[in-house]
Amino acid sequence: MTALKEAAAKKALDYILPNLEPETVIGIGTGSTSEIFIDLLATHKNLFKGTVSSSKRSTKRLEGVGIKVFDVNEVNDVAYYVDGADECDSNHNLIKGGGGAHTKEKILANIAKEFLCIIDSSKLVSKLGAFGVPIEVFHEARSFASREIIKLGGTPELRIGVVTESNNPIVDIKNLVINDPIIMEASINKIPGVVDNGIFAIRKPNKVFVGE
Repeated sequence: MTALKEAAAKKALDYILPNLEPETVIGIGTGSTSEIFIDLLATHKNLFKGTVSSSKRSTKRLEGVGIKVFDVNEVNDVAYYVDGADECDSNHNLIKGGGGAHTKEKILANIAKEFLCIIDSSKLVSKLGAFGVPIEVFHEARSFASREIIKLGGTPELRIGVVTESNNPIVDIKNLVINDPIIMEASINKIPGVVDNGIFAIRKPNKVFVGE
């Protein structure tokens, strides 16, 4: 599986390398595939300005290989955002958030001019939903949001012992039927107290690189 992830990461790197400039800033996601991309990117760190990161875990990895990490509020432009996914359908709609960083990942995906998804072939699905949909919620809204999720047809499960970097709990939605990812993403985010959810359909990747 590692070889497949490395193949996907290398495809994405080959795509961006010809376009790197001294002022280029690259957004980096969270997870094992993103970490492989970081290691490959490190050999070209002198070709671009630096990165913005979706998590402390990725920031530590980037700094460990000598790549500069900026606060996202310090940069005007992010040329590329590179990240993995937990599920990807044929229309490039994604489910992300297995690592609990989907809110920050979605921010970077929306800031970036191009969103590049890197996955191995096991993440390809005909329809989103089997993985479950993570939602980040405020502590005060956890029970209310869960009741609203039940109305949408899902089964909410609190992710025990896990909070986001913003110190918010994560509720994983199981058994949710996602016929229209855009509508479902918007519907979940309309629930008061929901920070964001793990469906990436409103801002989906421009390109998906698959390791096969």
